Amino acid sequence: MYLLCRSVAMIKSNKDTRYGLDSVVTHDGVKLPCCALASLSSFRQKFGPDAYDQLDVIGIDEAQFFEDLYDFCREAADHDGKTVIVAGLDGDYLRRSFGSVLDIIPLADSVTKLTARCEFCGKRAYFTLRKTEETQTELIGGSDIYMPVCRQHYVSGQVVVEAARIVLESHKAQSALTYS
Repeated sequence: MYLLCRSVAMIKSNKDTRYGLDSVVTHDGVKLPCCALASLSSFRQKFGPDAYDQLDVIGIDEAQFFEDLYDFCREAADHDGKTVIVAGLDGDYLRRSFGSVLDIIPLADSVTKLTARCEFCGKRAYFTLRKTEETQTELIGGSDIYMPVCRQHYVSGQVVVEAARIVLESHKAQSALTYS
């Protein structure tokens, strides 16, 4: 049997500090060393031009946080001959396009959309339900903030979350009037 050895580098966004900056960590705790960056355009220089030239594969995690994702992937794959493997969210918690992950699909040789299991019923979970009151698009977190859900539980969960927001805002408004 013959094994092919390939030179691989991992990149993640420096916005993701949950498990430290020097590792990509899976949900089940597997760690891989990585280079944490604010932008992909700085990767070649930070990694070193000679080391970059020796790379066969570049993995990008949390791709939705890189504004220069499209240009980097096009350059690395089309001009530098690298295999680029991208992992990231295609949609945010409101099911809107997130970052430029969807923009790179036309560049891809293949696309695999992974799913989790719905935390309520066990069906395939295509969506993410945010469990907090936060409304900004970028809110980095794990199971403390998000849960994977199927379509049925996403829709019913959004109704519950919105009702809870209305109740909380009403209570805050009443408290403000009571203490004013």
